[in-house]
Amino acid sequence: MTKIVMLVQKFKQLFLDFLASEQASGLLLIICTAVSVALANSPAGHGYQEFWHTKVGFDIAGIEVRQSLVHLIDDGLMTVFFLLIGLEIEREVYVGELSSLKQASLPIFAALGGMAVPALLHYVFNAGTPTQAGAGIPTATDIAFALGILGLFGNRVPLSLKIFLTALAIIDDLGAILLIAIFYVSEFSFFYLSLALAVFAVLVVLNRLKVLWLPAYLVPGALMWYFMLKSGVHPTIVGVLLAFAIPFGGGSDNFPSYRLQHALHKPVAYLIMPIFAMANTGIVVNLEAFAQLLSPNALGILSGLVLGKPAGIVLFSLLAVSLGLSQLPSQVNWKQLIGVGFLGGIGFTMSIFITLLAYSDPTTVQVSKLSILVASLLAGTAGYLILHRTTPRPTPSA
Repeated sequence: MTKIVMLVQKFKQLFLDFLASEQASGLLLIICTAVSVALANSPAGHGYQEFWHTKVGFDIAGIEVRQSLVHLIDDGLMTVFFLLIGLEIEREVYVGELSSLKQASLPIFAALGGMAVPALLHYVFNAGTPTQAGAGIPTATDIAFALGILGLFGNRVPLSLKIFLTALAIIDDLGAILLIAIFYVSEFSFFYLSLALAVFAVLVVLNRLKVLWLPAYLVPGALMWYFMLKSGVHPTIVGVLLAFAIPFGGGSDNFPSYRLQHALHKPVAYLIMPIFAMANTGIVVNLEAFAQLLSPNALGILSGLVLGKPAGIVLFSLLAVSLGLSQLPSQVNWKQLIGVGFLGGIGFTMSIFITLLAYSDPTTVQVSKLSILVASLLAGTAGYLILHRTTPRPTPSA
């Protein structure tokens, strides 16, 4: 019994560490975005943009990768981000909020609604146009920003609401990963995809053989990343595949999944995400750019994130509860769920990431990024104000 209590406490601490890193990362992302936009609109703006497009690469054992800095960040460093997300999904599936259908049902329904309705809204505005491919852009939730805003309320919001938002965002990320893998494929090579999947099969065998030496997974994982890159399927999917190949073993400290997840929290929150923000948010802001916010693509993104996200999350949650398939988390009311629904409209990282895959035209990419920033600001502000009004302040002690 003592072992079970200790295990529960350990997982709770791991979740709280994850929560803390995401909240701090949200604040840091705001600062990095502001700096990036300021630099892009300064006299040094051209040089700043050129810097991120500097060609760099490496050549190891005959394997050559030559890409711009921004592409290496988006294809390489973001794979580490997805590895952490994959490890968090793995933990939730085995012992967390997704470990049983009853626990997982509400965030699953909420996430499905939060993806389907925004995608539909974007499609309505862009059907049959060159920007139709961006339907996946407003489906994403930025877990760092969303948890960062929720964290501003401290203990005023119940832990169950934070867990719900985390589970929703994780499922949302999983949905975005599937969208990327299925719909955002460049020149496809079945040969290289087969090699990548063969490496993954070897990792699964190592898992079954209970090999616990972490480099035995990370080194082949790097090779799988290269093969996936060459296949045309976006290589960040490797992060999630690798996460599920690494032994979990009940989450014991001795197992590599726990050690790696714990080790990645701070590098991802304080290094990888800020670098991604600096490299991808250098948006030139002028009257012409704001005029483009009335274009079908921009309207699809704005309506999808600001209106579609909260509507989809709340309506699908209401349907699930009404049908008796789910129930509200303890100490959470519907008004708070609406507030969280708006926080789900903070797309940012994942939305920008999908933008880079959906479009190649620089102008369309810039307008999409600006739309994402404006929509995320509106959705985040609305979510904060709703939660501020619906979350009681703690009663001062006598």
